[in-house]
Amino acid sequence: MSIDVEQADRRRRLEAMFREHANAVHAYAWRRTSAASADDVVSEVFAIAWRRLDDVPEPPLPWLLACARRVLANQRRAQRRAGALRSRLAANYAPRLPPDVGDGVLRQALNQLRERDRELLLLVAWEGLEPDQVAAMLGCSKGAAATRLHRARRRLGAALVRLERERQTSSDTQEVLP
Repeated sequence: MSIDVEQADRRRRLEAMFREHANAVHAYAWRRTSAASADDVVSEVFAIAWRRLDDVPEPPLPWLLACARRVLANQRRAQRRAGALRSRLAANYAPRLPPDVGDGVLRQALNQLRERDRELLLLVAWEGLEPDQVAAMLGCSKGAAATRLHRARRRLGAALVRLERERQTSSDTQEVLP
């Protein structure tokens, strides 16, 4: 038998297996994960089945479901590892405000901003980047970077006003009390 005929036979066998069992494998995965992940599981299971087609027993469904079970376990382990890595990175490498910001109102206002706004303002104010350099760093146009910077400055101004009002209200309340 030639290689082309053998490959065609393998392909027909896999296609028949897919037609007959893909829905069952999808249903199994879907009951254990999201619909999108279930689709990924089915794809992975049949990719494995293609690579190991000679090892797939008859009937193939129990083997396919066992394979889906292992694929799901691998997905869960990968998600746990990725989550743990994100947590470690967030804890160890969270952007910090420069020390010369001090402990005053500006630091409080910057801490109230979203991470994106704070980073943008610090890139310009402390790193000394020009708007076109910020645009290149963010992968956007100079106009988009300028707009984002304008909005971040406006939000910082609003946070400063809010904090000043709170400070003023607090000091007014303290003056009234005996």
